[in-house]
Amino acid sequence: MSSLPDLLSKWPLVRQICEGKDGTGLESMSPRTRAMHARIDDAQVARSICPYCGVGCGQLIYHKNNRLISIEGDPESPISQGNLCPKGAASFQLLTHDRRELKVKYRAPRATAWSELSLDRAMDMVADRVWESRRRTFVKEKSGSVVNHTEGICHLGGATLDNEENYLIKKLFTGGLGMVCVSNQARI
Repeated sequence: MSSLPDLLSKWPLVRQICEGKDGTGLESMSPRTRAMHARIDDAQVARSICPYCGVGCGQLIYHKNNRLISIEGDPESPISQGNLCPKGAASFQLLTHDRRELKVKYRAPRATAWSELSLDRAMDMVADRVWESRRRTFVKEKSGSVVNHTEGICHLGGATLDNEENYLIKKLFTGGLGMVCVSNQARI
């Protein structure tokens, strides 16, 4: 059985008084508290950029054993200096939430239920519909001038696309497909 002095020495307040400390260091912690550690202590970290708008805030992505552990603002980022907006701060939950959809869902016209599709099948369906819309709405000439365009399809890019991606999108969609409406969410 422990003696009274041994028992009292385990109390943080008694240690603080006996050691003449201010209560902000180890003396204020119980052994249980001292044994605790952050979940990111032994995780690997990767630097990244938040994908939710065009600002480009820096993020630290903590991972361990092929599992995402945490996402935090990067204090070394010259853009955000460790801060994240609500969307960026919710990145971890958006990626790990148990109700996050991980499969392509499709609801056929007039159907009442969703069905799962493979990604390849979904991409083929999108490509088929783009080509069919282009074929149906393509205009070669207008008022005697060659225009080679379609107003039946358009593209709205996301703010996370970089300059190189936007350049390629513009070349493919205007030059290759003849779209006249190519815009980007970043300017809205």
